[in-house]
Amino acid sequence: MAIILDGKALAAKIKKKLADEIAAKKAEGVRPPCLAVMLVGDDPASAIYVRNKKKDCEEIGIRSLEFLFGADITDDFLVSEIEKLNSDDEVDGILVQLPLPKGLDEKRVIAAISPDKDVDAFVSSNVGQIMLGDPTFLPCTPAGVMEMLAEYNIDPTGKECVVVGRSNIVGKPMAMLLLAKNGTVTICHSRTKDLAEVTRRADILVAAVGKAKLITADMIKQGAVVVDVGMNRDENGKLCGDVDFYPVSEKASYISPVPGGVGVMTRAMLMENACTAWRSRT
Repeated sequence: MAIILDGKALAAKIKKKLADEIAAKKAEGVRPPCLAVMLVGDDPASAIYVRNKKKDCEEIGIRSLEFLFGADITDDFLVSEIEKLNSDDEVDGILVQLPLPKGLDEKRVIAAISPDKDVDAFVSSNVGQIMLGDPTFLPCTPAGVMEMLAEYNIDPTGKECVVVGRSNIVGKPMAMLLLAKNGTVTICHSRTKDLAEVTRRADILVAAVGKAKLITADMIKQGAVVVDVGMNRDENGKLCGDVDFYPVSEKASYISPVPGGVGVMTRAMLMENACTAWRSRT
């Protein structure tokens, strides 16, 4: 049976460290970090994410600003609101909850965020820094995965690392972070021929496609480290990942659960990025 990569416990440890740092700085008269979150429309999943982020901020002492807008707003309006936050010296980080409603230009909206307040690491200049190996901010989900690997002393050096998924948010930056730690990286996607043949080579497998239980036990090799980034619902409406957890856990050496794995680590790394921005401004 695989060892569980306990994201919940690690996230709690990271948040405790940040909370102690913020409390110590406040005692010295330094203002706390401030994170501005924008939510557009009424997507239920996005609303839950924003609520959880607000809760995290409250736990560790980050001031949280919420901006809720209807789905009928324009790009121009949203960009103007972002520009106000860019020029506000009391705001350290800006996050626009994705996806945006149809009709809004996501690329334009993200590009409007000042790179030094881009706590999601989505702005092109920050993406470029990740590619160059000199990041200011790390994208939250891939960074959370790397923290989990480090916590359990899993070193990607020389390992066959397979990332299933090529999104700009997870797949591509995940590959870059594994490469930066000297992993030999393969990215798989919807056009990959014989996915199972590739995944069976993986010493470290990261599944990030958003397909419930896509990765089955016959698709991994004995002793592989399996990290599940997916967040789906199964046929019974129960939360599950991209990995068929129980059969795969019988074969893997380490595995992350859903929930309680990467998802909570993503939020913890957002808090870390907000504090990184704050440190550079105070």
